Amino acid sequence: MAHEFVIALSMMVAALPLPAGSAENIAPAGTAVTRYCLRVDPTTGSRIETIQCWTRDEWADLGVDVDQEWAQNGVRVLA
Repeated sequence: MAHEFVIALSMMVAALPLPAGSAENIAPAGTAVTRYCLRVDPTTGSRIETIQCWTRDEWADLGVDVDQEWAQNGVRVLA
């Protein structure tokens, strides 16, 4: 029984997605005017998810690294 559990557990681990540092999880390349839409924390008192779209430079001004956040919070790219 324990042997079957170990096999099942190893199969689940093998099926997990790659870590966030992989090339597939980096935001797509774009121009200076390309806007990247990311999920942001809801405003105080709200549970409604907010999505904001800004250029890479605008996100950088807010202290956000688009490539780092893309894997978990990326929604779409507007060219």
